[in-house]
Amino acid sequence: MKISEIYSKSTNPVFSFEIFPPKTKEGDIKLLNTVSELKKLSPSFISVTYGAGGSTKDKTIDLCESIQSQFQISTMCHFTCVGASSSEVKGTLQIIESKKIENVIALRGDPPKDQGIFIKHPNGFANGTELIEFIKKEKFPFCIAGGCYPEKHPDSPTLEDDIKFLKKKVDTGAEFLITQLFFSNKRFQVFLSKTKNAGIDVPIIPGIMPITSFSQIERFKGMANCEIPDALVTELEQLKDHPKEFLEKSIEFTVSQCRELLKMGVPGIHFYTLNQSMATIEIMKSLI
Repeated sequence: MKISEIYSKSTNPVFSFEIFPPKTKEGDIKLLNTVSELKKLSPSFISVTYGAGGSTKDKTIDLCESIQSQFQISTMCHFTCVGASSSEVKGTLQIIESKKIENVIALRGDPPKDQGIFIKHPNGFANGTELIEFIKKEKFPFCIAGGCYPEKHPDSPTLEDDIKFLKKKVDTGAEFLITQLFFSNKRFQVFLSKTKNAGIDVPIIPGIMPITSFSQIERFKGMANCEIPDALVTELEQLKDHPKEFLEKSIEFTVSQCRELLKMGVPGIHFYTLNQSMATIEIMKSLI
């Protein structure tokens, strides 16, 4: 089912999850068990990521197909343009279509780790907007999502500049947007107000990830360009050597954040699971 239809038809908040392709056979088995557990929460869809540089392309597509066939859950395939020519992009999109996957989230993507910075392929695309434009031009039938940063993309000079780029992405064909993870609902509210003023009227879905270890904090700040409340960092630092209590405190914060977002009237919440079901299940128990 096309995800844009899910959002347009649902009278309740839409809950969805993101997973990534494991690197080992043991990880594959564990992930299938995770998906089985997550299915009990009745997710509207599950998205599957690409590795840096498109390194897990084939496995991403296979996972989407397997989840749809084995678990009867709609999927969304991450799709990036890193290191790929337009003809290679077209070929991959044809494979995705042949697998009866109806939804893609079109992203620029992260460069390979040994490359460091994004370098546009000479015959490829510079960003997600150009990728969406190509998908539309080639008349692929996908429902297309786009990504967004509530606290601005790290490469954008200002949030206002970033929202101008975002408006172009929506005008080009993005039917809904999923945010990078964030921890400040006040900043998200500011972002929503600015997008509304810019004429962006597609669903904007908060992407949420609980902190499960203290070492994630600095990585999240760099990866998502996000603010993490000082009070939360202080509380988690005091518990960093006590995993059970640490997780309980983090989940408590995430539940409170999600409840506030739902009161704000968000169309749904997209959980970044890191291929783990426990934290997501505990959060969802408090929300449904």
